[in-house]
Amino acid sequence: MAICVEYANRIVWGAPALLLILGVGLYLSFKTGFFQLTMFPRACRLFWKRLCSKSDSKEVSPFQALCTALAATIGTGNLVGVAGAITLGGPGAVFWMWVCAILGMMTKCAEATLAVRYRVRKDGAWVGGPMYMIANGMGKKWRPLAYAYCFFGVAAAFGVGNATQINAVTTGFNQVMIRFGETVSLRKNLGMGLLLALPIGAMLLGGAKRIGRAAQMIVPFAACAYLLLGLGVLILRAPAVPNAFFSIFRSAFSPRAVTGGVVGSFYQALRIGVSRGVFTNEAGMGTASIAHGSAQVQNSAEQGLMGIMEVFLDTIVICTMTALVILCSGVPIPYGEDVGAALTAQAFSEVYGDWASVFLTLALCAFAFATVLGWGLYGARCAQFLFGSSSWKVFALLQTVMVVLSAVLETHVIWSFAELLNGLMAIPNLIALVMLTPELRKLTVQYRNIRSDKVAHGGTYENFNQCQPLPTLSHAQVPPLRAGGKKTG
Repeated sequence: MAICVEYANRIVWGAPALLLILGVGLYLSFKTGFFQLTMFPRACRLFWKRLCSKSDSKEVSPFQALCTALAATIGTGNLVGVAGAITLGGPGAVFWMWVCAILGMMTKCAEATLAVRYRVRKDGAWVGGPMYMIANGMGKKWRPLAYAYCFFGVAAAFGVGNATQINAVTTGFNQVMIRFGETVSLRKNLGMGLLLALPIGAMLLGGAKRIGRAAQMIVPFAACAYLLLGLGVLILRAPAVPNAFFSIFRSAFSPRAVTGGVVGSFYQALRIGVSRGVFTNEAGMGTASIAHGSAQVQNSAEQGLMGIMEVFLDTIVICTMTALVILCSGVPIPYGEDVGAALTAQAFSEVYGDWASVFLTLALCAFAFATVLGWGLYGARCAQFLFGSSSWKVFALLQTVMVVLSAVLETHVIWSFAELLNGLMAIPNLIALVMLTPELRKLTVQYRNIRSDKVAHGGTYENFNQCQPLPTLSHAQVPPLRAGGKKTG
């Protein structure tokens, strides 16, 4: 089984997949005038404004939608995935994660923008995502592609969004117990799975609004606590920081020189960096657009700015912090081995002592809990598209059972299966993004024009939202499009 998964993984994440993901991000960037860079200051201002504001609406607020998307992206990939990227691809893999993130900021912006553009109203709530982009934006003949995306999405919710997260948590707790002289057993792992399953099941059964509220409480607190702990390492190991950056840039193009020949291939550093980068920020997979599509917002391009911030915070900020902690801590890096959470825990413990592994495990648990909730929403929406609204509760119960099972599964097979599903989900979504690029370009140009008019007449960024928003269409109002994004009527 493991051999088959590895073989399929190498095919899906071969050169064509890497070129497709990076190429689509570059294509969208050029077509929109590098919207993710020119509008980045505006995205930061809008993020801060929404962070400081409160919403009493019964629907999902724009910030809750962002937190839900961040809950699914800021997970074990930021801690475990980065460590694996360094050991398997060398420090240079982090550089390619950055490149992937810069292009992914535009990809994620496009996903969020088009999700709001083509979303529909169901059971009193907004529902969007790649499946609705395909079904409503590309026409009936492309609907099988939407079904394919949802099929992969349901499967990925159990692998990417559940098994890898819970398994990383149990692995982290096992490392803590071993460090303090305790024994590790299957019974203890099973008990951990049961302990996590109860609150996760309650949240998933509560629907999108309850998931958004939970994410809004968990994500900012856990992320800030982790960043402060990492910043402390960098301050205490300040002399090693410049050399850490040097090793990242040098290894990106000559991994053999940094890893002692264990990682000797430029292509391996590139492949590992891109695959782990996509795993952690999920740009190109279209999953976050499911969360953004449920936001109570009228201007589709404005919600796209939250997609930009999502990738920036996930990869540029948190993943970079993890990489620098590992490279600056002074711990020996076992190149060629996918050590996972153990290396990250060892790096923090080297600086702070054994207590740091306990804190890291708690942070890992918080991230994983939030990720399972976010991916629970994604999988449930995909299941609803395939099987109808009544499938939500069935899916939530199956996810709860999977939490328990994931606590005792093998790590290596789980990660390989997760990366495989990431690649399969990306294919339908990237096709949709390319074909709907004309609509995306129109929305971004209109957003820029509205912004320019407002500022030219004495407006400010703070009152920008008071301008006339672009309309969000209902299902019946969405105009059909031919292949290539051209309107039929």
